[in-house]
Amino acid sequence: MKKTFLALLATFSLSSAAQVTLIHNVNGYTPTKSQHIERFSSLVIKDGKVVKTSSKDLSTRYPNASKIDGEGKTLLPGLIDAHGHVIGLGNNLLTLDVRGSKSIAEVGERLSSYAKNHQGDWIIGRGWDQTLWPGGQFPTAADLDKYVKDKPVMLTRVDGHAIWVNSKAMALANISNATQTPEGGEIITLSNATPSGIFIDKAEELIRAHVPTQSPKQVNYALDKAGAHLLSLGITSTHDAGIDHTTWQVYQARAKERTMPLRIYAMLSASSPNLDDMLDAGVIKDTHDQLSIRSVKIYADGALGSRGAALIRDYHDRKGHKGLMLEDQATLESLITQSIRHGYSAHTHAIGDRANRIVLDAYQNVFKKAGGRLLRNRIEHAQIVHPEDIPRFKTLDIIPSMQPVHATSDMHMAEKRLDQKQLSGAYAWQTFLKQGSKVAAGSDFPVELANPFHGLHAAITRQDHHDLPKDGWRSAEKLTREQALQAFTLDAAYAAFQEYKLGSLEQGKWADFILIDQDYFTVAEDKIDDIQVEQTWIAGELKYQR
Repeated sequence: MKKTFLALLATFSLSSAAQVTLIHNVNGYTPTKSQHIERFSSLVIKDGKVVKTSSKDLSTRYPNASKIDGEGKTLLPGLIDAHGHVIGLGNNLLTLDVRGSKSIAEVGERLSSYAKNHQGDWIIGRGWDQTLWPGGQFPTAADLDKYVKDKPVMLTRVDGHAIWVNSKAMALANISNATQTPEGGEIITLSNATPSGIFIDKAEELIRAHVPTQSPKQVNYALDKAGAHLLSLGITSTHDAGIDHTTWQVYQARAKERTMPLRIYAMLSASSPNLDDMLDAGVIKDTHDQLSIRSVKIYADGALGSRGAALIRDYHDRKGHKGLMLEDQATLESLITQSIRHGYSAHTHAIGDRANRIVLDAYQNVFKKAGGRLLRNRIEHAQIVHPEDIPRFKTLDIIPSMQPVHATSDMHMAEKRLDQKQLSGAYAWQTFLKQGSKVAAGSDFPVELANPFHGLHAAITRQDHHDLPKDGWRSAEKLTREQALQAFTLDAAYAAFQEYKLGSLEQGKWADFILIDQDYFTVAEDKIDDIQVEQTWIAGELKYQR
């Protein structure tokens, strides 16, 4: 008897021992190694892997297969987010969320409501963005004190590159007018030189050092929370951009138990005090491709929204300020060399054009001395790149790991921060593709929402959710639907050395796929971000059903 997808949970699991399964009557699409989109109506799976796709009815060829009627639904490979923060997302789903707040008062109202039922020593939250508020100015500790003053409060900016704390938090951290600003950071001060409550980039550590660290139990809980959320969005694999030692241990334990909620390619945080020990343990990879740890995440500069991105010329809206380099070039070269000598790739965060240039110089110098050019090293974000430096990504085999939603969420702010000349190499996805670079696409969740269809929409239209601007922002850099899907699947897999295991539904690869409610290739462009995931499958097992 044929089984429908709707009845599947109660009647069938593809994890059955060597059972061949035929999924037919689907509107299937997959990118391929030959750089084209292949269509199919039937998918054959055995032992969690793809045996065959075909546009023909394969019932007679596989007469003993268990057959599942796809009811004409659109089927795509599982989507890969090439840059996110898994535990950060899980924590975000568990702590105070102030994303989208339109004023300090709205943040305060959410904080007050949250504080009434909060039992911990610190109140932690994330998501504020002062550029959305009247005046667009940074807030102060006094603004938070109006709502909570008996407990320390720490709210991280939406981009993760600044924190806003109350007076209680500053008192616990012994912050005063005499506090020295660490190199690579900034303490925003009031007119009387008193710390205001805003700490940018490396200055954050003055506060964070006093916040209790997460236990393995809390990390596990955050992992499960994030995993369930990502699966509901059609993400079957993600690249976790910077993990600490506790998370490193938790991930290995979960992979050994085969209880990872989705596939994770994790980058070690270069700022971890345990980096040497983690590198000495060697490359980590399990046989089921649930976990891969073979790269190091390095930070070069801050973010554009907090004016921490390092620029060649002054910020258009803050004369005399060029942003922050979190590490000098010598330190960057040392970290890249250390990574490469352990067989690890180096993935370096660089947003501003000065940071991108310095990082490219660092890679070039290291490759001459220590090799490592073929390790698929990456620059994470590559948002503002001087046009003269874009070709160097191809010359040095550096992968631009970029997040399409950043362009459409940043565009109004970026137009204020930068002049048109500075923007000439901004969010230049199509330019990178035309020179032969592979763009690995992601979202940078929880900085942005994790929904990959928001990213696909942004990549294709260069418009926000209100379909503005009319023809797209800096529209020459738009991607086609085929290019965008490739960036969120096969090219993201390539950026993790996984293109022969993941990223497409080709023979021998894991059967990771999703069923969606509209045809991605034919739905109107302005409806792509409305696409809903109905089911998510990993290795032929149903992991999520709407």
